[in-house]
Amino acid sequence: MVKPLAERLRPKVLDDYIGQKHLVGKNAVLRNMLEAGRVTSFILWGPPGVGKTTLALIVANHLKVPFYTLSAVTSGVKDVRDVIDKAKNAGFFNNFTPILFIDEIHRFSKSQQDSLLAAVEKGIVTLIGATTENPSFEVIRPLLSRCQLYVLKPLEKEDLLGLLQRALREDVELKKKNIELKETNAILRYSGGDARKLLNILELVVDSVNSEKIEITDETVVGCLQQNPLAYDKDGEMHYDIISAFIKSIRGSDPDAALYWLARMIEGGEDPKFIARRLVISASEDIGLANPNALLLANAAFDAVNKIGWPEGGIPLAEATVYLATSPKSNSAYNGINHALEVVARTGNLPVPLHLRNAPTKLMADLGYSDGYKYSHDYPEHFVEQQFLPDELVNERIWHGQHSPNEEKLYQRMLKCWGNRFKE
Repeated sequence: MVKPLAERLRPKVLDDYIGQKHLVGKNAVLRNMLEAGRVTSFILWGPPGVGKTTLALIVANHLKVPFYTLSAVTSGVKDVRDVIDKAKNAGFFNNFTPILFIDEIHRFSKSQQDSLLAAVEKGIVTLIGATTENPSFEVIRPLLSRCQLYVLKPLEKEDLLGLLQRALREDVELKKKNIELKETNAILRYSGGDARKLLNILELVVDSVNSEKIEITDETVVGCLQQNPLAYDKDGEMHYDIISAFIKSIRGSDPDAALYWLARMIEGGEDPKFIARRLVISASEDIGLANPNALLLANAAFDAVNKIGWPEGGIPLAEATVYLATSPKSNSAYNGINHALEVVARTGNLPVPLHLRNAPTKLMADLGYSDGYKYSHDYPEHFVEQQFLPDELVNERIWHGQHSPNEEKLYQRMLKCWGNRFKE
């Protein structure tokens, strides 16, 4: 049986690995660890098809250590313990630490992740996890603290073009055919930075052309994918494009489009928690103070989805989607925290004004800590003007109110309290 093209072209050494130069390039962290002959446990976070599994295999191949793999979709706690026992026996008789690779580690339950802790902490295994989801949401904190986190990026256009040329030049099956790569815009666009998707599309196009000479053009690629749009992506077509369209439809106040893209994700078998998390983010980033109830409803939808799953989980997701799409919009909180982070990066660790510091000891009080602080609740309307920013930033404006009906009330209160400081 002939293996799929993506599997045939999977690199076995670091020099053949495509992309992720920030991790595997000259003097980069993973290359340095491999050259030193020892790696610590780490988690690879990135979109599908950017080389997470391949990188784990290269590490094991380079170090020449036993390599155990588990899929979070099919493995239970017993499977984890069985692999750890095997690794313990292998390491006991030899001077190396086996590698345990867990694909889709974000799908592991808390109890499954707990069962890994002792083995990782004691060095029985070197854990390499792969995830497409933010580990801070999906990986328990004790396990995350024992692993380095490396972020993988979508492959650049040059990386993908190089991979296409390598496939045509080196693959044993493709070399048997007369293939001319005439246009690449469509195949690059549909791949979305995913190397596996790129090679699957290439293989699909080649297999669908019944002629002695195969010319790959944008038209042939689009034609093949229209005939069989999901053939190259078992997890749903254009995963990241669709979630982007979904969020932008909410931001653009179009409930019809938002529901359409939601339906596309539901039909594609998307993880409902993935959708719910992005609704929570959108409620904060795009609706914000214009309608604070949006965040409450998005959180409620997230909780409901966790409790009921598919298919009924689509109902609270749809409710939250329509509510967010039809809500007034404000990104003042989003802009405010980004501006504040920029100010902190620019100004560094400025000292806290003395009157804002606590004075739990007599020495601190003698040094002037808390001296002159005015307790807001002792004043009319629970406000008294005083300085809260460091001296160097006393005139810095960070939050700028946006004048939706709800946020206008907040802005007018700031004008009443602070006067000219908040005038735009």
